[in-house]
Amino acid sequence: MPLPAELLRQPIAHRALHDRRAGRPENSPAAIRAAVEAGFGIEIDVQGTSDGQAVVFHDEWMERLTEATGFVKDYTAAELGQITLRHGTDTIPTLEQVLQIVAGRAPLLIEIKDQTDRIAETDGRLETAVARALKGYGGPVAVMSFNPHAVANIARLAPDIPRGITTAAYDYEGWAPLSPKRCDELREIADYDRVGASFISHEAADLARPRVAALKARGAAILTWTIKSAKDEAKARQIADNVTFEGYLAQNPA
Repeated sequence: MPLPAELLRQPIAHRALHDRRAGRPENSPAAIRAAVEAGFGIEIDVQGTSDGQAVVFHDEWMERLTEATGFVKDYTAAELGQITLRHGTDTIPTLEQVLQIVAGRAPLLIEIKDQTDRIAETDGRLETAVARALKGYGGPVAVMSFNPHAVANIARLAPDIPRGITTAAYDYEGWAPLSPKRCDELREIADYDRVGASFISHEAADLARPRVAALKARGAAILTWTIKSAKDEAKARQIADNVTFEGYLAQNPA
């Protein structure tokens, strides 16, 4: 399935249009509403809960973004819904709640966070929760993950949802404890055809990689993360079809 045209046209706000100083934490309902109102696309992250739900939250642990401790996966969705995000008044939303907020008014890019710590085969619980939440959703949406096994599961569970792979340079030190061998495998984006991807979202500093050019030549849409200035945006757009941005307002043709 091709990437929705809106996700190629409207710059994508990384973890929604977040701004701590304005009381809009990353991935929060406030940041999501702000992105909708500004006419941007929205990138969000989902993690799995102990009761098999998908919640919109980046980290696998609680401490950076909340006053709570421990791992997201050890809480129920209802428990997480009572925990306030730092730098705001919102609590952690479920994917279903975010879909209700967006309601098709902005294109949505959902990143399924790796649940294995090894970018290995998953148990499919989070992918099942994402597919369940998206059933019947009518707005422009796509799903991606660093974990190609998660993308393959989405292909099976929700074949009509456009899907892609989040990709990177996979430097050995930065991606520890992944083994060098696994980093080498992932760097080559070898699973692109296997999972039926139509796009990648690639690390901005590594956009010149020949494999990116090869996929683009074959018709793959190229997104990039994370752009933090207008200067970097202009450079990235020489290769990428669209940018995922934060910390400034990207050029918005909408």
